[in-house]
Amino acid sequence: MKRSFDLLIALIIGAILLVPGLLIAAAVKFTSPGPVLYWSKRVGRHSVLFDMPKFRTMKTGTPVVATHLLSNPASALTPIGCFLRKSSLDEIPQLISIIRGDMSFVGPRPALHNQDDLIELRNQAGVNALLPGLTGWAQVNGRDELSIPDKVALDTEYLEKHGLVMDIRILVMTFFKVIGRTGIQH
Repeated sequence: MKRSFDLLIALIIGAILLVPGLLIAAAVKFTSPGPVLYWSKRVGRHSVLFDMPKFRTMKTGTPVVATHLLSNPASALTPIGCFLRKSSLDEIPQLISIIRGDMSFVGPRPALHNQDDLIELRNQAGVNALLPGLTGWAQVNGRDELSIPDKVALDTEYLEKHGLVMDIRILVMTFFKVIGRTGIQH
């Protein structure tokens, strides 16, 4: 049922966001050199790697690490990168990953392939059995402000309690977090 829900909603939202997505793509292309999309190696269900697209918000050549590990994240952002991140518009291309079945709308955010500490803690907790999500319980409870152990604790709570009602709750909470731009550091 979750997969059917994901596909239906992804196709509807994709149709609605097609024109805004094309405008964002043009803005990315015209404000900085490099590709429009950034394909990031992420850890999916059962620790299988997949390529996750986002609108590019960082200058080409930026090291492939979690943003908080950069010495000066603001200097790596493209002219519209900060806006795209704070508005979460950079996430629109992840609808591709949802349609392909690499992601769901709700689940733990997929770790970067080199976030060994996060990956190990999730493996220990069994969280890697879940399909990663566009949003998740950790995102609506702190997002960038959370430590890795706190993220994994929230991911584990989601693993234990997930279901349609909790997913709808997370989606509604996500809407208000995105509108309020809360929990975003970079």
